[in-house]
This record gives sequence, C-alpha cells and structure tokens, in this order.
Amino acid sequence: MSKDDLRERIWDHLETEGIARFPFPPHGRIPNFANASDAADRLADTDAWAAADTLKCNPDAPQLPVRRQALREGKTLYMAVPRLSEPKPFLRLAPKEVDDIDDATTVSGSAKHGVPVDPEAMPPIDLIVAGSVAVDAAGNRVGKGEGFSDLEFAVLRGFDRVDDDTTVATTVHDSQVVDDGEIEPDRHDVPLDLIVTPTRTVETNAVADLPDGLYWDDLAAEKIDEIPVLQRLRPE
Repeated sequence: MSKDDLRERIWDHLETEGIARFPFPPHGRIPNFANASDAADRLADTDAWAAADTLKCNPDAPQLPVRRQALREGKTLYMAVPRLSEPKPFLRLAPKEVDDIDDATTVSGSAKHGVPVDPEAMPPIDLIVAGSVAVDAAGNRVGKGEGFSDLEFAVLRGFDRVDDDTTVATTVHDSQVVDDGEIEPDRHDVPLDLIVTPTRTVETNAVADLPDGLYWDDLAAEKIDEIPVLQRLRPE
C-alpha cells in the first residue's frame, strides 16, 4: 500500500466511524480526533515531556491541547511559519510573553502573539511534537503528504538546533496506529520515539537513522526558491 493509499484509508476510517473532530473533513489534513486532550495529558506524563524546557510543535488542531499544556507548564514553544515562507520561519511563544494562552496556541493566534525568530536565535529543541496521519509501533510516520514536518527538522538540524538526542513524539488516535510493515520510510522521514494515544504510550525504540540534514536532491527547485531559509543553507 502506498502512503497516499494509507492516508485515504485512515481519513475514511476516522470519518465513517465518527472519530474525526472539527475541522472537517479530515481528508487532506492532520486529522483531529476524539479525545485528543487525553492523548495530550498522557504525553504530559512522560519523562521526555518533564525533561523538556523547549518544544517545537505543529500547528494542527489535534495538537492544540499539547501546545496549551506546554505554555501552562512554563515551557517555551516554537511553531513553524506556514510553509516556512518567511525569512524568520519560526514563531516563539514564551509563557512570559503570552497573555492569552488559549488564543496564542491557535493557528491564527500564533501569528498574532508569536515572535518571529531566526533558527540561529533559537535554543536547542528538547522535544518535537509532530502531527501524523498514520504511524506504526516501529516509529515510522506518515504525515499529510507535503513534507514540511520533516523539512522543518532538517532545517533545524542544519542550524544545530536538533540532533540525534532530540526526542520526537506524536499524538494520534489508536486507530491511526497501523501494523508494522505498512509504512515504508523514505530517507528524509524523521522516526518517532514516542507515540501517544488517548489510551496508551508507545516507546518505539526506533531503529531508523535520523536524517543527517537536508537532502537537496529530494527538493524541487521551486520549493527552494519559495523558502528563504533553504536558500541560506543551500551549498554553494
């Protein structure tokens, strides 16, 4: 089964079984799911969460409870600017700089409350929380198909803000965890260390290597031209 076929299977299942939550339809996005807040609570009980002062999190709806929990616990949160389109491609949400946590952690609110920052001005990231469409217990992940989660990791690796010790986690519904062997990872895919659902926490012991950085042969020239930070990192 291709990644596209797997995405469609998961999106269809979440919709037909009544698991999907706003925004609708779940197709074409990181799908929101029932009891996403329970998965966020379970993530907040992990050692990786307790040890993290600085997080990077995706902006999608199912991880909204994760972002709010992070700020309420005094952690600094970074979110990528959509499509990394700005010269300063990340937004900093720091507890002392945010008056309205509920608003600041939404997609629209992050642009209003977040402080644009250059990767060189960011501290090392302790924990990455990625959105997912499907995952397996071996730590393989399928996103919505645009590749920006993995690209953001590669950019941060280019600036030495993440490394092999950076924990990567996701929160998903139990039905988004598929059988081992259903996901064939590509070389730029970032493996997961933690998978957290509303009912369980899976430490994957991922064996796949983290990407070394940017694989320029995998990037279309148009994408490089549209993303200023890639132009900075591109080899001469």
